[in-house]
This record gives sequence, structure tokens and C-alpha cells, in this order.
Amino acid sequence: MNEKLFLWIGRLEGVSFLVLMFIAMPIKYLLQNPEWVKHTGRIHGGLFVAYCVAALILSEKRNWNRGLLARAWVFSCLPFGTFFFEKRYLSRNN
Repeated sequence: MNEKLFLWIGRLEGVSFLVLMFIAMPIKYLLQNPEWVKHTGRIHGGLFVAYCVAALILSEKRNWNRGLLARAWVFSCLPFGTFFFEKRYLSRNN
């Protein structure tokens, strides 16, 4: 796993999460149109799984401790979390 690829997966996952939370969900509930959530959720779900797997692979390659891997996974569940993880934990390791 290349760190650049991991960073791009994280950025895409983070953007898809924000689109899901702040665009698709309001459209679903305010306009009664669940289509955006269905499609955006599917894309986000795939990117979320890819991010978690990529974090596991990169953690083995770079010898992360379990706590750092756990942080990557936890932050991926929070809005803006992948961006925070990248800035806080990866930028100083480059």
C-alpha cells in the first residue's frame, strides 16, 4: 500500500461522508427524495471499507501501533475525521 493512495482514499472517503451528511440527508428529509442517500451511501460505504482496509495494510507496512490504527478507524466514522487524521498523524511522519 502506497501512502499517497491511502491519503487519496481518505480524502475521497471524507468528501463522500460530507456529501452524504450535509447534502444527501437533507435532500432525503426535506424534499422526501431518498435517491441521493441510496446512491451516495453506496459510494461512501465502498470508500469507507477501502479506507479501513488500506489503513490496516499501511499500518502493517509502516509498523503503526494498534492505537494509531484504531484512531484511523475511529476518525473515519466522524465528519472531517479522515482529514483530521491525515493532518494530525500522517503529515508529521512524512
